[in-house]
Amino acid sequence: MSLRICSLNDLTPGEGLRIASVSPPIAVFLTEEGTVHALDDTCTHQDASLAAGWVEDCRVECPLHESTFSLITGDVDQPPAKRGVRAHTVEVHDGEVFVELSGAEPNLPPGVRVA
Repeated sequence: MSLRICSLNDLTPGEGLRIASVSPPIAVFLTEEGTVHALDDTCTHQDASLAAGWVEDCRVECPLHESTFSLITGDVDQPPAKRGVRAHTVEVHDGEVFVELSGAEPNLPPGVRVA
């Protein structure tokens, strides 16, 4: 089931938007190329918001310890994080962003629980 998450106008190219109305929170990103992606918002290494990270080359860098995650797959390719985050399916219709949340179990950092 897809959820309306935000308007395309709510997104800024190269930045993330934290959506806390779902649990765990997700981050929605609009790339400079105009593609929209959604990942779980919490870095798997430590409790940090990926929406606050740096976006480049379809990757987001965690603002705390520089692990990078693919906006397409959620895979991590730079330590200290060792596990990726869930990537969610995104569709844009009439300027509205819809996300179908992954059914996979989230990879959360130690001590963080799903509400």
